[in-house]
Amino acid sequence: MSARLPCGAVLGVDRHGRYRLVDGRRRPIAPATRFLTSVAARGLSSATVRAYGFDLVTLYRWLEHSQYTLASLSKDKLLQYISAQRVAGAQPTTINRRLSTARLLYRFCTGRDLDVAPRIATSVYAVRRRDRQIGLHVMPRRHRIQLRVKVPYRVVEPLTSAEVRHFLRSLRRYRDLAIVHLMLMCGLRSAEILQLRLGDILTEERQLRVRGKGNRERVLPLPPVVERAITDYVRWERPPGGAASARLFVILQGKHRGRPMTTAGFRSLFRHRRRDHIVARANPHRFRHTFGADMARAGIRLPILQRLMGHADDATTLRYIQLSMGDISDEYQRAVENLRRRYRAPR
Repeated sequence: MSARLPCGAVLGVDRHGRYRLVDGRRRPIAPATRFLTSVAARGLSSATVRAYGFDLVTLYRWLEHSQYTLASLSKDKLLQYISAQRVAGAQPTTINRRLSTARLLYRFCTGRDLDVAPRIATSVYAVRRRDRQIGLHVMPRRHRIQLRVKVPYRVVEPLTSAEVRHFLRSLRRYRDLAIVHLMLMCGLRSAEILQLRLGDILTEERQLRVRGKGNRERVLPLPPVVERAITDYVRWERPPGGAASARLFVILQGKHRGRPMTTAGFRSLFRHRRRDHIVARANPHRFRHTFGADMARAGIRLPILQRLMGHADDATTLRYIQLSMGDISDEYQRAVENLRRRYRAPR
C-alpha cells in the first residue's frame, strides 16, 4: 500500500505495517525510513509517523528537483525550500512543521543541528542565573534562532446557538447525533471519536475513556445527553455482537457494514451538511472550539479545561478560548448601556 503523488518520493507501508520512503524508481530512501522507524519506536502514534512521512515526501521531492542532498542543507537552502512551498500554496503552519521535520531528519542523519547562527547575550550581567563558584552572573545557554515563517493570528469564531440547533436538526441517525454531541459536549477531536471502543463507555461510572494525541489517555465525565445518544445508537443502529470491529462507531450500510467508520466517512457527515449556507462554518474542529468557548463562558478554570481538552500545554488551551467578536460586542453593549444610564440627564 502506498500514498502516491505525481512524481518523486513516495510514502508506503511494508508488509509489517511500517512506513517507508522510496524514490521515483521504487528504490528505498534508507535515511528517511530509518528516521520513521525511530519515530515509531519512541511510541508515537501511527498518525504522527504518517504525518512525518508526508513531510519527508515533500522534502525529498524538493531536494530531487533542486539537485541538492540532505547533507548539503543550509540556511540559504532552507529559505529556497520555504519559497518553493509558498509558491505551491502551503500554509504558514504547514511550512513551519515541515521545517521542523527537516531539522529533525538532518540531526538524526548527521548528528548536527541545522539552523542559523546561535543567539549570544550582549552582557554577562544581563541574566539572573549565577555561577555558584565565583558569584558572578553568567551568560545564558546558546539558544539557536530557528528559521520560521510568520503565522498570521486568526480568531476562530465558535458556532452560534442557532447554528448548532440547525445542524442538530439536520441529523437523521443516532450515530451522527452521538458523534456531534461528543464534540460539542465533551470537546473530543475527530481522531479521538474514531478511536473510541465500546468498552470506553463507562456507563455505570458515567465516564468516558479517551485516547488522545501521543496515546495519552484521559477520563471525562459523560453527560446524560451524550450517554442517551450513544445508548440509542448501540441499541437501534449499530450491528449486533457480530460486528467486524470493537470500535464504537462503524459503517451502518453497504458491503462494509459493521467495519470501523473511516476518516472520509466522518468528514462527509459534515461536508454534505455544510452546503446549507446556514451551517457553512460547521466543521468538526469548530464544534470542538465551541465546546472550549462555552466552557470558558461558563467560568471553568483553565487547568480543568486543559485537562478536558487533552492539551499538553496551557497556551494551546488559551487559543481555544479567545473572546469571539460576538462576546466582545455583547460586553461592549452592556458597558455602553451602563454609561448611557450614568450620564443620562435628569428629568
